[in-house]
Amino acid sequence: MQRISLNREHTGYFFSSILNSYSQIFFSTHKPFAVIIMAVTFYDIYAGLSGLIAVVTTSTAAFILNLHKPTTAQGFYGFNSLLVGLGLGIYYSFGWHLLLIILLAALFTFFISVSLQGVIGKYHLPYLSIPFIIALWTFVTATRSFEALGISERGIYTLNELYQVGGQRLIAVHEYFNSIAFPYIFRTYFISLSAILFQYSILTGMLIAAGLLLYSRIAFSLSLIGFFVAYLFYDLIGANITQIDYSYIGFNYILTAIALGGFFLIPSLRTYLWVAVLIPLVAILTISLNTIFLEFKLPVYSLPFNMIVLLFIYILKFRPEYSPKLAEVYYQYNSPEKNLYIFLNNTERFRFRHFKQIKLPFFGTWDISQGHNGAHTHKDEWRHAWDFVILNKDGNQYKNEGDYPEDYFCYGKPVIAPEDGVVEKVVDQINDNIIGEVNLQQNWGNTVIIKHDDNIYTKLSHLKKDSIKVREGETVTYGQVIAQCGNSGRSPYPHLHFQVQEFPYIGSGTIDYPISSYVIHHDNSYSFCSHKRPEEKEKVSNIEVNDLLRQAFRFTPGEILKFNVTGFGKIKDVKWEVKVNPYNETYLECDRSGAIAYFEQDENQFHFTYYEGKKKCILYYFFLSNYKVQEGYYQDLIMKDQYPLSLVYPKTILWFHDFISPFFRLIKAEYTIKYVQIDDYMSPTEIRLESTLHNLFMKKVLNSMKFSTTVGPAGIQTLRIEKENKTMLIERCEN
Repeated sequence: MQRISLNREHTGYFFSSILNSYSQIFFSTHKPFAVIIMAVTFYDIYAGLSGLIAVVTTSTAAFILNLHKPTTAQGFYGFNSLLVGLGLGIYYSFGWHLLLIILLAALFTFFISVSLQGVIGKYHLPYLSIPFIIALWTFVTATRSFEALGISERGIYTLNELYQVGGQRLIAVHEYFNSIAFPYIFRTYFISLSAILFQYSILTGMLIAAGLLLYSRIAFSLSLIGFFVAYLFYDLIGANITQIDYSYIGFNYILTAIALGGFFLIPSLRTYLWVAVLIPLVAILTISLNTIFLEFKLPVYSLPFNMIVLLFIYILKFRPEYSPKLAEVYYQYNSPEKNLYIFLNNTERFRFRHFKQIKLPFFGTWDISQGHNGAHTHKDEWRHAWDFVILNKDGNQYKNEGDYPEDYFCYGKPVIAPEDGVVEKVVDQINDNIIGEVNLQQNWGNTVIIKHDDNIYTKLSHLKKDSIKVREGETVTYGQVIAQCGNSGRSPYPHLHFQVQEFPYIGSGTIDYPISSYVIHHDNSYSFCSHKRPEEKEKVSNIEVNDLLRQAFRFTPGEILKFNVTGFGKIKDVKWEVKVNPYNETYLECDRSGAIAYFEQDENQFHFTYYEGKKKCILYYFFLSNYKVQEGYYQDLIMKDQYPLSLVYPKTILWFHDFISPFFRLIKAEYTIKYVQIDDYMSPTEIRLESTLHNLFMKKVLNSMKFSTTVGPAGIQTLRIEKENKTMLIERCEN
């Protein structure tokens, strides 16, 4: 059974590699678009057949050589061979001699593609259509001496050729579209699109434009912008764009605009502006290279597009800092819209991912007696610091009269490492002060400084004498007890001073650095905070993980989850398996649909990162309902997050919104989760969480979905889904 499954998987990869080779010409893996492009290549049946033979040859070679199958399936190796096959099929008469040449040319193109992937791929640069240019130049030049190959006379008797393909109906369609009185600029645009496939047809161009619009509104709008900017530039300099050989008329500008405006870079106002700047350069390069290559009787094909795109992407590699305003696409979803929506979502959700996860340096709940820019000692270069104490329910720091350090609730309490690191400095021989007195000579008192990363240190001061449990050079982990709270140094009463600094010295200035996660305790409620700065008078704690929640959302590779599903007119069983891919990404995979939900887990939080698959799959609802779960239970705690728009909005709404999405967004998809019920705080056996999905248009709710998740000793017990007055219940089965 395993062998059959594997063969089916390989067969799927093989056919995907063929189909995606067509759409990859426009940087896409959109199957309907691929079908359109494949169909229009057969406008000239022999050219279409030549292209198909080249793609099949390349895919077969890739599988025989056992190259990375997902990469092959994406069509990355095949689209250059497709272009070479189309070029040779257009230029020469079809026969077994040409078939032999196409097979050799496809293999040669494939070898160049794989080689370039290794050579320039290590610089994170795409090889674009360079293999196509090199291969077609090579074979066109060589075949001039091949007397057995005849130059094709197709195109002279176009109507006869069309009749062979589609009969009188196709001729009628061809003549109808040729007779439409399009404005000259649009006729040239359509012909430019068709020229990408070595054709000179308005109908072909219109079909490609329709497919481009179906695949991506951003790519379609960029194709128009790229072409029209070039057209206007030609008019400005007094040149005529239509005098250029049709084999590359206009398409260099179209491909450049799509590549830089929305594919290799995240679509934005800046990418559109850069397209407007770079297209005239492509035009000048096209004219210049055409003059040079005419001497060799070779077309420049897509060389200008390749040169400008590679130069611009390469230049961006030298930026000393990452820029979200002109951001490269590092994980390619083969859709400008998906790239944009997921980038925006991840930028918001994970904007602090590069921060070291600094947490509060104590157990339990403490109060902030002095925060940043405090009224007493947190001034000037030491202003970004906190002082922590413990208050009782009456707001007092101490018992009795508070005359002795031991009277203070925080005195002697454990102080923990706020994150993994290495102990840089220890001071542990300073006496604790009598209440009301301070030690100005040894200002910071007993202190521990921990290095967490380059230029990220934490300092914990005013510690109790002889309480420090670590030594300089020792490695510590988050939560490890390192000392006790004391009253040493410039400290009139026991408290814990905590700061983040850039250098490892006692007395170093502070830096404004957020606490990665913590909970604010109000009188009757809680607030969850992520990468914020606790403020004076707030009562705060680290997240105290609930074992029941942690167990429910700690999925381990190889684990199988089984559920019974009833509702929405369905009764069925589903099974999910926890897996890890070669990139060390963990995910849940549905055995029925093949849908995948990627997730991440840290010390106290579970969250999904992305979903691939059908949106009617049960796994999709689980992805929506538990998009982010903090693993500590706090009654009535509410947390919010945002979904990627491409994963939750109806295609009809997104279709129109896509046009404006690079500039501003009118819609939003909001996730809210609330901790509503626990049966026993000390030894819980059941916890219930409620979550909602709200699709918003200009802050007005368009539609909603409600979820209720119950967890128990065995993990996720039930999930109830309410959608459009319909209810679905998912219940855990025993494995």
